[in-house]
Amino acid sequence: QVQLVESGGGLVQAGGSLRLSCAASGIIFRFTAMGWYRQPPGKERELVATITSRDKTNYAESVKGRFTISRDNTKNMVFLQMDRLKPEDTAVYYCNVPVTYLDWGQGIQVTVSS
Repeated sequence: QVQLVESGGGLVQAGGSLRLSCAASGIIFRFTAMGWYRQPPGKERELVATITSRDKTNYAESVKGRFTISRDNTKNMVFLQMDRLKPEDTAVYYCNVPVTYLDWGQGIQVTVSS
Protein backbone atom coordinates (compact mmCIF):
# COMPACT_ATOMS: atom_id res chain seq x y z
CA GLN A 1 0.00 0.00 0.00
CA VAL A 2 1.41 3.35 -1.06
CA GLN A 3 1.48 5.83 1.77
CA LEU A 4 3.15 9.17 2.54
CA VAL A 5 3.15 10.43 6.11
CA GLU A 6 4.49 13.86 7.00
CA SER A 7 5.54 14.96 10.48
CA GLY A 8 7.52 17.63 12.32
CA GLY A 9 5.51 20.77 11.72
CA GLY A 10 4.36 23.28 14.29
CA LEU A 11 4.41 26.91 15.34
CA VAL A 12 7.67 28.84 15.26
CA GLN A 13 8.70 32.47 15.41
CA ALA A 14 10.16 34.20 12.38
CA GLY A 15 13.86 33.43 12.09
CA GLY A 16 13.44 30.02 13.69
CA SER A 17 13.90 26.52 12.31
CA LEU A 18 11.87 23.37 11.80
CA ARG A 19 12.69 19.96 10.35
CA LEU A 20 9.99 18.09 8.48
CA SER A 21 10.05 14.35 7.89
CA CYS A 22 8.19 12.20 5.40
CA ALA A 23 7.94 8.43 5.64
CA ALA A 24 7.18 6.67 2.36
CA SER A 25 5.91 3.14 1.96
CA GLY A 26 4.79 1.01 -0.95
CA ILE A 27 7.37 2.37 -3.42
CA ILE A 28 10.93 1.45 -4.38
CA PHE A 29 12.15 4.47 -2.52
CA ARG A 30 15.84 4.42 -3.36
CA PHE A 31 15.09 4.73 -7.10
CA THR A 32 12.41 7.40 -6.69
CA ALA A 33 12.82 11.17 -6.80
CA MET A 34 10.97 12.94 -4.00
CA GLY A 35 9.69 16.43 -3.46
CA TRP A 36 8.28 18.74 -0.83
CA TYR A 37 5.30 20.92 -1.65
CA ARG A 38 3.29 23.47 0.29
CA GLN A 39 -0.10 25.10 0.16
CA PRO A 40 -0.32 28.53 1.81
CA PRO A 41 -3.72 29.67 3.11
CA GLY A 42 -6.01 30.56 0.20
CA LYS A 43 -3.41 29.71 -2.43
CA GLU A 44 -2.52 26.89 -4.79
CA ARG A 45 -0.13 24.12 -3.86
CA GLU A 46 3.43 24.89 -4.95
CA LEU A 47 6.70 23.05 -5.30
CA VAL A 48 9.28 23.76 -2.60
CA ALA A 49 12.17 21.38 -3.28
CA THR A 50 13.04 18.13 -5.01
CA ILE A 51 15.75 15.51 -4.63
CA THR A 52 16.59 12.85 -7.18
CA SER A 53 17.56 9.26 -6.45
CA ARG A 54 21.17 10.43 -6.86
CA ASP A 55 20.75 13.27 -4.37
CA LYS A 56 20.59 16.10 -6.91
CA THR A 57 18.53 18.86 -5.37
CA ASN A 58 16.46 21.74 -6.69
CA TYR A 59 14.70 24.55 -4.83
CA ALA A 60 12.07 27.17 -5.40
CA GLU A 61 13.62 30.65 -5.52
CA SER A 62 11.68 31.68 -2.43
CA VAL A 63 13.43 29.08 -0.23
CA LYS A 64 16.91 28.88 -1.76
CA GLY A 65 19.60 29.27 0.86
CA ARG A 66 17.14 28.70 3.73
CA PHE A 67 15.73 25.20 3.15
CA THR A 68 17.60 21.93 2.65
CA ILE A 69 16.07 18.72 1.32
CA SER A 70 17.70 15.38 2.09
CA ARG A 71 16.84 11.71 2.11
CA ASP A 72 17.67 8.49 3.95
CA ASN A 73 17.18 5.51 1.66
CA THR A 74 17.75 3.06 4.53
CA LYS A 75 14.63 4.41 6.25
CA ASN A 76 12.56 5.36 3.19
CA MET A 77 12.40 8.93 4.44
CA VAL A 78 12.83 12.40 3.02
CA PHE A 79 13.47 15.50 5.13
CA LEU A 80 13.15 19.25 4.81
CA GLN A 81 15.31 21.37 7.07
CA MET A 82 13.81 24.86 7.18
CA ASP A 83 15.95 27.66 8.60
CA ARG A 84 15.43 31.44 8.84
CA LEU A 85 11.71 30.89 8.52
CA LYS A 86 9.48 33.75 7.42
CA PRO A 87 5.75 34.35 7.97
CA GLU A 88 5.21 33.74 4.25
CA ASP A 89 6.45 30.17 4.75
CA THR A 90 3.22 29.46 6.65
CA ALA A 91 1.48 26.62 4.82
CA VAL A 92 0.51 22.98 4.90
CA TYR A 93 3.53 21.01 3.73
CA TYR A 94 3.35 17.75 1.79
CA CYS A 95 5.80 15.29 0.32
CA ASN A 96 5.20 13.42 -2.92
CA VAL A 97 6.81 11.98 -6.02
CA PRO A 98 7.38 14.73 -8.60
CA VAL A 99 5.53 14.54 -11.93
CA THR A 100 3.85 11.16 -11.42
CA TYR A 101 2.38 11.92 -7.97
CA LEU A 102 1.04 9.42 -5.52
CA ASP A 103 -2.07 9.97 -3.42
CA TRP A 104 -1.41 13.02 -1.27
CA GLY A 105 -0.96 12.52 2.45
CA GLN A 106 -2.61 14.68 5.08
CA GLY A 107 0.26 17.12 5.12
CA ILE A 108 1.68 18.93 8.11
CA GLN A 109 0.93 22.47 9.24
CA VAL A 110 3.79 24.94 9.56
CA THR A 111 2.95 28.31 11.07
CA VAL A 112 5.52 31.08 11.30
CA SER A 113 4.60 34.02 13.51
CA SER A 114 6.02 37.49 12.98
